[in-house]
Amino acid sequence: MPAPPAAPDALAARWRHYRAGPLGDDLVAAAVVTVLLVPQSLAYALLAGLPPVAGVMASLLPVLAYAAFGSSTTLAVGPVAVIAMMTSQAIAPVAAAHGVEPTLVAGVLAAQMAIVFVLAAWLRLDMLAALLGAPVLHGFVTGAALVIALGQLPALLGLKLSGHTATEMAGAAIVAAQAGGWRALVPHAGTAAVGLAALALLVGVRRHGARLGRSAGLGTRAALLLARVAPMFVVAAAIAWMALGPAAWREGVALAGRIDLAAGLRVAAPWQAPAGVWLDLLGPAVLIGLVAYVESLAVAEALGARRGERVRPRRELFGLAAANAASSVSGGMPVTGGFARSIVAFDAGARTRMAGVWTALGLALVLMLAGNLLGWLPKAVLAATIIVAVLGLLDLEPFRLAWRYARAEFALMLAVAGLTVFAGVEPALLAGVVAAVALLLRNTARPHWAEVGRLPGTEVFRNIKRFAVQTHPHVLALRIDESLVFTNSRWLVETLLEQVLARPALRHVVLMMPGVNGIDLTGLEALRQLAAELAQRGVALHLSELKGPVADRLATADPGSWLTGEVFRTQHEADAALAMRTQGPR
Repeated sequence: MPAPPAAPDALAARWRHYRAGPLGDDLVAAAVVTVLLVPQSLAYALLAGLPPVAGVMASLLPVLAYAAFGSSTTLAVGPVAVIAMMTSQAIAPVAAAHGVEPTLVAGVLAAQMAIVFVLAAWLRLDMLAALLGAPVLHGFVTGAALVIALGQLPALLGLKLSGHTATEMAGAAIVAAQAGGWRALVPHAGTAAVGLAALALLVGVRRHGARLGRSAGLGTRAALLLARVAPMFVVAAAIAWMALGPAAWREGVALAGRIDLAAGLRVAAPWQAPAGVWLDLLGPAVLIGLVAYVESLAVAEALGARRGERVRPRRELFGLAAANAASSVSGGMPVTGGFARSIVAFDAGARTRMAGVWTALGLALVLMLAGNLLGWLPKAVLAATIIVAVLGLLDLEPFRLAWRYARAEFALMLAVAGLTVFAGVEPALLAGVVAAVALLLRNTARPHWAEVGRLPGTEVFRNIKRFAVQTHPHVLALRIDESLVFTNSRWLVETLLEQVLARPALRHVVLMMPGVNGIDLTGLEALRQLAAELAQRGVALHLSELKGPVADRLATADPGSWLTGEVFRTQHEADAALAMRTQGPR
């Protein structure tokens, strides 16, 4: 057996090529994204109900794992707002029920998501992402952004409230008011001052930072990047304010606490969790995994389209599986591809997945050097960071478009958003998927059809209600614009029989099927029943313009034994042949 090529030589050649080409761009992008990741990682860990170090750990090894298995060169993997909020709602009751640390439950959840992704890739179930169609996804993201922002108000203002939904928070406010009077709902002065100041700075930089940067002489790209990493400057200012100012400034202000990477690695491994924890998280793991995959794939494909890069959905499943597996064993939390950090990496010029590797190394270095300083960071500043980030997810344009285009889907979008805010993530998504499937079944149960005739002087057939066409009194030609499946087979028989009964002189019915992509067994039985009932009335059933796969499958059902008419290659052939038989006017 011949010896394989020398791996060191191949690796050295690749390194020389990388060093001479993409290395510089990747290092610049990594530096920019690292600055963004520090506040984001801490903030999203707190949003998930976990210590800040969990967000940090979820931004280290998972990035390396995705770089090894993912397909996108610019997708940045880590904790994101929506998944963090879903994680919080999933792990809090399980941790309380089993008396275990939330960090351990988060690790189990990440491990189960990794298993879900691997199974989905192995079974080629990446198409299940279609379950979260545009109405459900837009409604969910909008509702999630609102409930996340609402949930950060206690940390931002120093209120002693808790809850994962608007309903829970309202109930907590009522209980607090009854227990300690309405004064219990008065913001803590120091916390509110810090939080609102940070919020105002972040909003101001978000809206005007790029313009101010350009007016200061920066290029458009540099000004935009500076505006996007501005949260780090706000974090630095808050740390300096709390660390160097008088003790009175920080009295009663909750701080994030020191970031100890070693403590993150000391978290119990997921396989040490009780079996009940694994069982309780099965449903949430599938649901969160579906949302994580859809969000990550959408970001990867959007950036891939801008770069002319092909993203492989199945490989993305393996990439997310590796990232969540790495997070689960390193004290992290569930992760996915995030839009904010990915677009920053893209705009900063990241050219390969090695940019993620350099980002992870840079983040680890920053935290080892500045972990103690981050202990002075007020949680109110992290709350302000989260609020500004998630409010950027609010987009009312899909609602306006749905109102104009499809009122039923607008209602679905609005219902999912409302359920997310008031009932929680799982009820909202489950109800949304069920309602979307119901809408699909309703639409396919009443497919569009049209009676057609020939445009004079052509071989083209069009709807008799839209065009001046020629027809024959003894021939009824109907174009079917939907596959014939179990949901609409009853409609097919009833509708066509109504048309036949209304026309006693009819002798031929032609089903024109250019829009029929499939006929299931129920649809086949409906065609057989229709042919038999038409035959009893002296009417022959014909088919035209069958697609190749449909014609091939229909041939296995021996149509000669039940089809009373013919199968025509084109509607023009059917029209000409039946016109001659009936001697009707052309």
